Amino acid sequence: MSDNTDPVLARLTSLHPRLMDLSLDRLRTLLDRLGNPERRLPPVIHVAGTNGKGSTCAFLRAIAEASGWRVHVFTSPHLVRFNERFRVAGEIVSDAVLNATMAHIEAVNDGDAITLFEVITAAAFHMFAAEPADLCVLEVGLGGRGDATNVIPPPAATAIASISLDHKELLGETLALIAAEKAGIMKPGVPVATGAQPAEVTEVLLAHAAEVGAPMWLRGRDWWIEPGRYRDAHGTLDLPPLGLPGAHQWDNAGIAIAALRASGLPACDATGVALAEWPARMQRLHGALAAMLPPDWELWLDGGHNPGAGAALAEHLRGWRDRPVHVIVGLNQNKDGAGFLAPILPLATTLWAIAEPGQHAAMPVEGVIAASGGVARPGPGLADALRALPRDGGPARVLICGSLYLAGEILRMEH
Repeated sequence: MSDNTDPVLARLTSLHPRLMDLSLDRLRTLLDRLGNPERRLPPVIHVAGTNGKGSTCAFLRAIAEASGWRVHVFTSPHLVRFNERFRVAGEIVSDAVLNATMAHIEAVNDGDAITLFEVITAAAFHMFAAEPADLCVLEVGLGGRGDATNVIPPPAATAIASISLDHKELLGETLALIAAEKAGIMKPGVPVATGAQPAEVTEVLLAHAAEVGAPMWLRGRDWWIEPGRYRDAHGTLDLPPLGLPGAHQWDNAGIAIAALRASGLPACDATGVALAEWPARMQRLHGALAAMLPPDWELWLDGGHNPGAGAALAEHLRGWRDRPVHVIVGLNQNKDGAGFLAPILPLATTLWAIAEPGQHAAMPVEGVIAASGGVARPGPGLADALRALPRDGGPARVLICGSLYLAGEILRMEH
């Protein structure tokens, strides 16, 4: 985002002490002053979940755009530039448009208490309502029931990606409580697609869907997916390899396909899953950092940071047994680092703890080492860890993971 908007963001941030507080009244007031742009959106697919919701949004966009549709997308957080959160008719919004939008919203809000995420959500709705499109993909920021995106009228469909323990201080201490918050995006008569979930999560989602009258499309009951094939009551689809690597991405691709097929919107070209792109989700790096490694090594980046993401990464690492895997980890404060690392530890040839100077809310290196049970070696920075990796074992892979904030710093270094 251009420097012109930074003062606006600073002033708006000062109007409320927290980024989010899961209340919708302030945003409804602001949207009313803006002429209720949330009521003038194209058909919406609303996506919640702990892990995979961003990837599900990427698959939704790729499938729709492969069919020639114009697609608005609102996601969070950004990794490098604030503008990444907003795709207007397929294009990341320009500085000029975003600066003008934020300044307008600041003026309309007129100093009233508002959280930054509420302002960002209002900005998305305002820009999306002004530009024609065929589909709008909205990613929930946090939870579901009280999330700012949940002010929209009933969408065409909702989607709930994998749910695991995260943000317990806001959403609840158990999977069932967190699932109940995510289920808050369900609407009467609006189909909801969900993928593989723990049994206690599925139980909560099914009960809430029945209570509100939302038709449920459940993986393994209403739709099925395996590498190369999707099927439901409407038929079978042959699929190409996915644009996003990792076995867990088949679940996210299936949720996207199921949500579109349940929505009642015109049929889309599901082969678009091959075109999906989403930074820092098992992304291979080829820039300046990769150049620090031997030419026959691979450098990968993933923003996963909670126990569910750790389990998904571990599943991917099991397919990398053909060569050593060195894992470099930077965690966020107040996250379950031990839960994230537990499934990864047995699969890492070496484990390194880092904290980058620009990484927001970085856990100190000593904390990362403690979360690893003392296994991790101190970087203490990424460049230090890359230089210290043992190079006497032939070709190897390096995975940097543990934080989306860290991932943003890594992508800045790469370019």
